[in-house]
Amino acid sequence: MIRSYLVPASKKRVEYTVSNSRFISTTAPADSVEAAKDFINTIKSEFSDATHNVPAYIIGHGASVIAHCADDGEPAGTAGRPALSVLQGSGIGDIVVVITRYFGGTKLGKGGLVRAYGDGVRFVLEKLPLAEKKHTHTVLISIPYNWIERIRRMVPSYDGQIMNEDFAVDVTITARFPSEKIQEFGEALKQSSQGNLQIIIVETGIALIPIQSKGDKS
Repeated sequence: MIRSYLVPASKKRVEYTVSNSRFISTTAPADSVEAAKDFINTIKSEFSDATHNVPAYIIGHGASVIAHCADDGEPAGTAGRPALSVLQGSGIGDIVVVITRYFGGTKLGKGGLVRAYGDGVRFVLEKLPLAEKKHTHTVLISIPYNWIERIRRMVPSYDGQIMNEDFAVDVTITARFPSEKIQEFGEALKQSSQGNLQIIIVETGIALIPIQSKGDKS
C-alpha cells in the first residue's frame, strides 16, 4: 500500500526575468521516468531556440524515489541541482519541471544562476494546483430514502467523496474513501443504523484527490 503524498494536479507555467534573461518554468505530473522524459522533450521542442532547457524530476515519494537533473549547458551544479533541491524540499512527488532560459546579455555568475534556477521552481510551485495520491476503497451503500441527507453529511466527515447516487426502490450510493478511513466509516454506519446498513467494497486502487492549491485558485 502506498503512503499518501502530494502530486501536481495539472500542468503549470510561470515566467520571470533576471538581469534581462527571460526564464520560463513549466511543471507537470509525471508518474514514470518515461512520462518525465516525454515532457522534457516536449518542452525542448517548444522552446528549441532557447539558450537552455534545464530539467529536474522526482518520480515516487519518500524513501522510494527516482530523481534526476541536468544543467543543459549551464556551469556544473548551478542549474539542475538547485532546481532539484527545491523539488526535494517541497514534499511533492511524481513531478517534472523544465526551466527555460533565454540569455539576455548579462552573466549572472554562479550564485546568481543558483538563485535564478532555484527561484524558478519556487515560483511555479507557488501557483501549482495540487492533489493527494491516496490508496482508496470505493464502496456501495444501499439506504432507504430517509437516510439520504444523513449519508451526504457522514461521507465527507470521513474524508469520503460521493461519486454517484442511484434512485430506485432504495438509494444506492457509490462513495470513495481513503483506505485508513474505510473501517471507521463502516463502523459508524453500522452503529448509527443499529446494524441495518453496511458498506460493500467494490474497488480498491489509487486515486488523486484534488486539494486547494497554495497559490492561484483559478
